[in-house]
Amino acid sequence: MDPALPAVRLTVQEAIHTLSSSEDVGHILSTLGTLKRYLGETEDPVRPEEKEEFATVQFSAVLRCLVSKLSPGWLELSPDGQLERLSESFFLDGPPDQAFLVLMEAIESTAGPSFRLMKMARLLDKFLSMGRVAALMEEQCRPQTKPSFPLFQETLLSKVVGLPDLLGNRLQRDNRTQFFPQNYFPLLGQEVVQALKAVVNFLQEETLWTMAAVVAIACPEPSSASVVGPAPRPGPVWRLLSEGPVILRRGLHCSVSFISRVLGKVCIQGRKREILGVLVPQLTVLTQDSCLWQRVCWRLVEQVPDRAVEAVLTGLVEAAPRPEVLSRLLGNLVVKNRKAQFVMTRKLLFLQYQHTVLGLKTPMVQSLLGYLALDSQRRPLLVQVLKELLETWGSSSAVRHAPLEQQCYISKAILVCLAHLGEPELQDIRDELLASMMAGVKCRLDSSLPPVRRLGMIVAEVISSRIHPEGPPLKFQYEDDEMSRELLALAAPGPVGDCSSEARGPSPAPVATEPPVETPEKTMESAVPPAQPQGSDSELDSDDEFIPYDMSGDKELKSTKEPLYIRDCVEALTTSEDMERWEASLKALEGLVYRSPMATREVSVELAKVLLHLEEKTCVAEFEQLRQNALVAVTVTDPEQVAKYLTSQFYGLNYSLRQRMDILDVLVLAAQALSRPRSLQRLCQHSPPASGTLCSPALAVSQPGNAMAPGWQAVVEERIRSKTRRFSKGCPRRELSGVPNEFNSVAGYFFFPLLQHFDRPLVTFDLLGDDQLVLGRLTHTLASLMYLAVNTTVAVPMGKALLEFVWALRFHVDTVPTERLLGDLPDELLEARSWLADVAEKDVDEDCRALAVRALLLLEKLKDKLLSSSSPQP
Repeated sequence: MDPALPAVRLTVQEAIHTLSSSEDVGHILSTLGTLKRYLGETEDPVRPEEKEEFATVQFSAVLRCLVSKLSPGWLELSPDGQLERLSESFFLDGPPDQAFLVLMEAIESTAGPSFRLMKMARLLDKFLSMGRVAALMEEQCRPQTKPSFPLFQETLLSKVVGLPDLLGNRLQRDNRTQFFPQNYFPLLGQEVVQALKAVVNFLQEETLWTMAAVVAIACPEPSSASVVGPAPRPGPVWRLLSEGPVILRRGLHCSVSFISRVLGKVCIQGRKREILGVLVPQLTVLTQDSCLWQRVCWRLVEQVPDRAVEAVLTGLVEAAPRPEVLSRLLGNLVVKNRKAQFVMTRKLLFLQYQHTVLGLKTPMVQSLLGYLALDSQRRPLLVQVLKELLETWGSSSAVRHAPLEQQCYISKAILVCLAHLGEPELQDIRDELLASMMAGVKCRLDSSLPPVRRLGMIVAEVISSRIHPEGPPLKFQYEDDEMSRELLALAAPGPVGDCSSEARGPSPAPVATEPPVETPEKTMESAVPPAQPQGSDSELDSDDEFIPYDMSGDKELKSTKEPLYIRDCVEALTTSEDMERWEASLKALEGLVYRSPMATREVSVELAKVLLHLEEKTCVAEFEQLRQNALVAVTVTDPEQVAKYLTSQFYGLNYSLRQRMDILDVLVLAAQALSRPRSLQRLCQHSPPASGTLCSPALAVSQPGNAMAPGWQAVVEERIRSKTRRFSKGCPRRELSGVPNEFNSVAGYFFFPLLQHFDRPLVTFDLLGDDQLVLGRLTHTLASLMYLAVNTTVAVPMGKALLEFVWALRFHVDTVPTERLLGDLPDELLEARSWLADVAEKDVDEDCRALAVRALLLLEKLKDKLLSSSSPQP
């Protein structure tokens, strides 16, 4: 061991003891000056070994000692501020990684707002402003002469990236603007650029050393035998050359992996726009004329961790203004890295069409596909992407189920690919393009949506003109709107960066010409009618004096008659290709079900199955409402069989969440219809009551012929009626006669099957897991069904079952709104009260505690009511 190292440790220990116990400002300043020598910034620096020992082992202990002494009394020992400046210099001039970690540790460990906390925050702000984060990252990129510690780098990484969150949680209202995410991450992007500049400078120096080494090896040291007199000493140039190989033999190299991890973690946390908005413009300029900068950028992206590749590439594609810029930043990463290839050629094109908002869709597609077209090693991927795009574009399932935005996005990608590919490349895949085009055009022309049909026409025209340039052009008639003009503009190939014209091949013939743009003068001239010559009969021929015929009651004439039977509707909805017949059957179905209950019961389950799986084939107004009304009508007509089917399908496989919620909605609406009287006597006939006349059931006792009224009362009312002048008698009302509740006998079929399998997760449906939306709707449905059955005999068993269901959800992670779940359930009262009291006292959510208190109050009222009703009356 070097004997100087124990001396360094002893000096640091004595200095820490002096700083901790002494109140003599002169002694403290002298001690700090002694320690300052180990940082190499004084006139009397120490040996390199001592400096390295202090920086790597002893420096953190000195910083922690300074942090512990940071108080108003200690700083006031030096009124001129010399002590404070000297203390801060250790944090601002020493090794940046240790200073940063000690500052973050001190801020996180300080409890509550205090002088020390604010001083540390201000010092950290100064640390960031002086570019020390760039020095920190540069230090991690420099060649390491000693083994690194992964845990240390991981801690440093988490602190650098998570600084806004950590400082926001600790400082709260006293947080400084420099620590806000919108300010910190652009600063971090600038610091990344500075660190990369230091790496490039180091690599340039290494390049010079390499050249010097080659020259030194080729030019041996001059021999003294050929020189008369004393041998000349080697000059500085030769010494520089001779020392080059020594440095190269160390095997040291730079690494930007730490910066790559910083970039990846920032992008994963959703701050890619802030950091890349600063990073990409500067790297665009720096890589324009420097191959070394390009290779550093390639290495920077290559070393991003796999879990962050998608976030980083997405941000770079969004931020890169042109394909050439993206090519300079990424190089051939898409060829080397399988994860990057999947993201660039699959995910950004087929799965993440949400990037099409705010006008970013076309530039992003052009940058991505232009990047693939710029290099000969990447162009096979462009051909493969075109095949997969056309395969998706020609899929009938994608046409039916994919949103219009995604279909438009894929269509634009196809046109951009065609614009970049040359004639030889297209001829190699001519047959595949033709087959995909024919399949896609057929599916799109069969669609009922005009934009989908227009996409098929435009893409088919472009593909046909590219694979058969010698034949007659394929032409369709479609509306010339903004989307059509944008698609046709993408189909025309343009210059793409450095891509040679030979690689792209000859330009295809234009697919369609845009209509000539009218100038404002022409538009104004066409808008003004030509002046009529004098003496014309135009005014005499005007039809303005005629009254237009009222056509508001006209109906559209259709070639298909409205169906008259239930089975005809079922057949039309399942097998018919006639869209008018299909639409007429759907519209007439609800009325037919109510008019033909016997025929409906024969096919009720089959009809319910058809309606549950029915998809919209045409643009029918209020399609979902018509389907739901028909399904409710079938359930009301045959409640037992249809309810059994619907409740069994609620936990079935291969159902979407929308279909499961449709089942719940239909059950509630059908139960509501069954629980009210089927027909109410409408006695208000012929004319509505006059204003101010009330039609009340109380008038029923005063109507003539009422057997309950005594004779004298009838005589008096007759005299009053004969002497009273009335302009209108209004609508007489009668007491509604009681009828049986039709929901009573079938309530169990609606309610109990929904509770059987709620805790059994399926492959596509996990009610207690991710599908919390359906769980909330199910809870609401069960409560509604119980409310509609409140006056039936099955209400009490339903209440007990519902309480058991809700009791199983008491530890659910999602907040469930409480309802009044107790009624005639004294056995479960004690256990529920204990649970609610525990929630009201210990739950972390404030809303849950408030709701638990309210439920406890309701339980207390219920208990008092039960006790008062059970006690004997005097």
